[in-house]
Amino acid sequence: MIQMGERDKRALKALGAAVGIFGAVFAVIWFWPQPVPESVGAVGTVPQAEKRLKSLRKLVAAVPAREEIDRRFGAQLAGREKGLINAETPAQAQAQLLQIVRRIAQSQSPALSVSGSEFSPVKQFGSSYGEVTVTISAECGIEQLLNFMADLSSQPELIATSSMQLGQANPKKKTLPVRMTISGLVPKRLAPERKSEVSF
Repeated sequence: MIQMGERDKRALKALGAAVGIFGAVFAVIWFWPQPVPESVGAVGTVPQAEKRLKSLRKLVAAVPAREEIDRRFGAQLAGREKGLINAETPAQAQAQLLQIVRRIAQSQSPALSVSGSEFSPVKQFGSSYGEVTVTISAECGIEQLLNFMADLSSQPELIATSSMQLGQANPKKKTLPVRMTISGLVPKRLAPERKSEVSF
């Protein structure tokens, strides 16, 4: 049997105490509870969340009003677009415009005699429509011309005078030569696409 001195006994007790302390520290580190990560959605403070909720409620409350405005504008637009000159081709749209102009001219008292007509190429009008034009020549009195223009603007079709040139009046006949360009709106599909500008 090994005899241990007093000194050895003290060293053994110190070693046991050190192993015990080391084990306790290791257990504390190993079993220490980890912090739970915060939820991703829970960012910000309560007042910020309340502010966001308030703004969302305002947006939701505004939806019916916006829908009503969209409905009204949609109805107005549909009513106006009934005045478009609908045709399968640009040439047919130009022919329809000339027919409308001649009908209005014939309805004047006395009838307005259209002596010539010229068409211009169909072009885009804004971003949603196309425009057809016809230029007519006539000789008429000033009252006859004013009545013709008033009747032109009161048609259900979306047509209007876009330019006018007046010649020298004939004092004996009390007439003057007039050259007038009349435009009408057509669906966008009849207008050629605008070529995109190339910059160098």
